[in-house]
Amino acid sequence: MLRRRANGESVEQIRPDLIIPTGKRKGQNPGLASIYRALAEHEKRQAYPEAVNTAHADFATLKQRDRSPV
Repeated sequence: MLRRRANGESVEQIRPDLIIPTGKRKGQNPGLASIYRALAEHEKRQAYPEAVNTAHADFATLKQRDRSPV
């Protein structure tokens, strides 16, 4: 997907080749909004890797607190 976008293809051109692998919509094409959302998330991860790593670490800490007996 990213390579094709970098080569100038539009999301509308790429969408028919994308297939949802699991879940209720398995075997179908994702919606345009889902594709744009995934692209935006990828851009955030590329632009702010430290923030993403910190958020993941914070989330893991919170999950551990929820699991530990009080």
